Amino acid sequence: MSKKGKFVFVLLLAAIGLAACSPFQKQGPVVDNFTFINQHNEEFGLEQLEGKVWIADFIFTNCETICPPMTAKLAAVQKELKAKGLDIEIVSFSVDPEVDTPERLNDYLAKFTDDDSNWNLLTGYPQERIETFALDEFETLVNKPSGSDQVLHGVNFYIIDQDGAVVNEFSFTDPELIDKMVEEIEKYAS
Repeated sequence: MSKKGKFVFVLLLAAIGLAACSPFQKQGPVVDNFTFINQHNEEFGLEQLEGKVWIADFIFTNCETICPPMTAKLAAVQKELKAKGLDIEIVSFSVDPEVDTPERLNDYLAKFTDDDSNWNLLTGYPQERIETFALDEFETLVNKPSGSDQVLHGVNFYIIDQDGAVVNEFSFTDPELIDKMVEEIEKYAS
């Protein structure tokens, strides 16, 4: 196995290990105020999410393993929520902000959905900020090893209620993910 292959394998194992842990017991931390830049080069943050139920995850556009299937599943969740008439925001935080410009994020999202009216991919912060933000606000790891173009990060989707509290998380590897997430969101959005 090549050095890059070994790194990707270790990355995948670390992500799966993080997914197995579920620190939230129906009332996690309250997300602290933030304002970043979205895929349309506009400021977007907690102010725009006030009073809304939303989903958060962590991805990056140069990801060689888990981000594309994560984003595809989240697009399926988005479609199911819209079919049920649920107005839910989706926020994907880039874990590689130095690479992920708004333009790159816009091109990336367009591969998965043609509707970004309720989906903001965020960037515009230093690497250290997203690593601290992910840990403090979502109790998840983000780490970009020096000399690598890949980033270690969790593979969960987080449900945040109208008060900004993380109320549940779901691993993207769960075969019943879409049904479980929609059912959970219905509890808070109705």
